[in-house]
Amino acid sequence: MQNKMKAFLSEELKKLEEQKLFKHERIIESAQGAEIIVKGKKCLNFCANNYLGLSSHPELIKASHEAIDHRGYGLSSVRFICGTQDIHKELEQKVSAFLGMEDTILFSSCFDANGAVFEPLLGDQDAIISDALNHASLIDGIRLCKAQRWAYKHADMRDVEEIDPATDKMAKGLERCLKEAQKCRFRMIATDGSFSMDGDIAKLKEICDLAEKYDALVLIDDSHSSGFLGKTGRGTHEHCGVMGRVDIITTTFGKALGGASGGSISASKEIVGWLRNKARPYLFSNTVAPAVVGATSKVMDLLTKSTSLRDKLEKNTLYFRTKMTEAGFDIVPGVHPIVPIMFGKYPDCSKLAVTFAEKMLEEGIYVIAFSYPVVAKGKDRIRVQLSAAHETDHIDRAIKAFTKVGKELKMI
Repeated sequence: MQNKMKAFLSEELKKLEEQKLFKHERIIESAQGAEIIVKGKKCLNFCANNYLGLSSHPELIKASHEAIDHRGYGLSSVRFICGTQDIHKELEQKVSAFLGMEDTILFSSCFDANGAVFEPLLGDQDAIISDALNHASLIDGIRLCKAQRWAYKHADMRDVEEIDPATDKMAKGLERCLKEAQKCRFRMIATDGSFSMDGDIAKLKEICDLAEKYDALVLIDDSHSSGFLGKTGRGTHEHCGVMGRVDIITTTFGKALGGASGGSISASKEIVGWLRNKARPYLFSNTVAPAVVGATSKVMDLLTKSTSLRDKLEKNTLYFRTKMTEAGFDIVPGVHPIVPIMFGKYPDCSKLAVTFAEKMLEEGIYVIAFSYPVVAKGKDRIRVQLSAAHETDHIDRAIKAFTKVGKELKMI
């Protein structure tokens, strides 16, 4: 049986290679930052989730070392046995205060947090209503739950059911889903705060209005927003003016908030208390390591004290978006530091995107192409991600390289 599976997988892997869809891992030989070393060569990194440039920040490294020195390397335990230290409780308090929520529970990752949140709270009498483009971790978490499921067309708030031209299938708007779920005991709307492929932001004002109209809870995964969206970087709920109206926020410490690992769920004391007792990834996984806790706690201090990093990121994002649009590239509009350069209108777009990314590396710019099944067929792109670690010179060099390769491949 093993040989049979190996033969099957070998053929499938060949197909991925032929379609230029196989994901080769490039090896980085340096710390994460605006400049990195790949194959012994310095290049500029424009595809990290390092939005605030904190991944190798000296104050975080120092805080991480201090946490190891004073609280050890690991705890060899889950939280409720002997895996809770004072620093874990301090970080939970800091995250709650930063996000404007009552309480917080820590996880090894936001993928774990999203896998943990639904099953303890919702049963077969309840409803989950999910944006069609939600992150894989939300989708998997919902699959683990027995609640009845509705999916609404991405960002469609209407009371409609119609053919979605993008998929050729029937699709419903959020209000239609909420109406159909009225007989359920509890209703929960689940959405990404910012969507990782297009960089578009959920319509949280409209979502919260509908949630109040139809008596539903609102959950957002703010992994691509926490630390930099909104005037003080609290996230999409601040950006959209709905702080105090979102019931549950999941997020990661592995992107803007330091870039190592760890995640959290922030909600009311009752929801968090229930999850501490019932959420399986919390009950049966090791506690977050002291080094991560110490560094993330320092992140909370830095971001509470100053908005300088998110302000610089906002400035960098506007500059890059403006210049790339002027250069003639097809860019998804928006304000997010995720900037998708789209290839769908060109022939053989999957291979073109991969070739473009390879040529960019030759120019000293590290970017990655995304194709099906990560994105829909015909929506191939290079996803550029800006960082507060980028200086204007870095961005100018990237734009120059994009323009050179774009002309060479007859895209502009």
